[in-house]
Amino acid sequence: MTKPTSLPRTGLRLMAVHAHPDDESSKGAATLARYRAEGADVLVATMTGGERGDVLNPAMDRPEVRADLPRLRRLEMERAREILGVRQEFLGFTDSGLPRDGEPLPEDCFAVQPLHSAARPLVAAMRAFRPHVVVTYDENGGYPHPDHIKTHQVCVEAFDTAGDPGRHPGTGAPWQPLKLYYTRAFSKAYFQALYDAMTAAGLHSPHGEVLKELQGVEEKWEITTRVECAAWFPTRLRALLAHETQVDPDGPERSCPLEIEQRAWPTEDYHLARSLVDTDLPEDDLFTGITRKTRKTGKA
Repeated sequence: MTKPTSLPRTGLRLMAVHAHPDDESSKGAATLARYRAEGADVLVATMTGGERGDVLNPAMDRPEVRADLPRLRRLEMERAREILGVRQEFLGFTDSGLPRDGEPLPEDCFAVQPLHSAARPLVAAMRAFRPHVVVTYDENGGYPHPDHIKTHQVCVEAFDTAGDPGRHPGTGAPWQPLKLYYTRAFSKAYFQALYDAMTAAGLHSPHGEVLKELQGVEEKWEITTRVECAAWFPTRLRALLAHETQVDPDGPERSCPLEIEQRAWPTEDYHLARSLVDTDLPEDDLFTGITRKTRKTGKA
């Protein structure tokens, strides 16, 4: 597959803010790999270590793996980081797990931290890295995991305060990111496209069941920005499979052949939530509107 041509990205910086190790590989990884290959500096900020996650790969679901999960998830993150070619930083919070209905969250977990203190490490990371563009989840977290919802809240707070010298003193010189995006990795249109393409190829598609579940579900955040990155889908898949405790390589989510997905849905998709620079929608580039001046100053 031919890789799209674009302007050099040297001097541009992109930060992706995620809740757990593996989220960076399942939501926007091909975008990160593309921009890094084109010269942009890319940092994944991971809010928690995924310590309370489940083991989702049956081949890895063993007592010794569960007992060593915190260490293993960091090793998996390092392998995925190397595959994507990006930087990565853990921001030091503890995974909240996914409690059952009525079950309280652990007292030490990320999701229960006060917003101001939870945002402070991310503000420090933004001021140190100085991203032009920040990517995270929508207000529902992409799906309603407490850590994903908290990540959204913390990232919006950090985006809004990192440029204010009166906020979060002691975390570095102020820096204002210019654009904030929410990932739109799994839209109805995406699942429909894969279902149609697999069916046309004579293959069974599990996406039909997903579409049934999504009937009547309102999609609040429209897709404003589609980044063509199909040529990096193999890189994305390798990064995802590096999280071997979290990903079943034989699971139904990976039933669509890569070449069919590349043809049916060759982009990764986003909603532009904030922009301090002029841009025309729809976009095909997260850096649209960021000029040489704003690259240097962080000001529109």
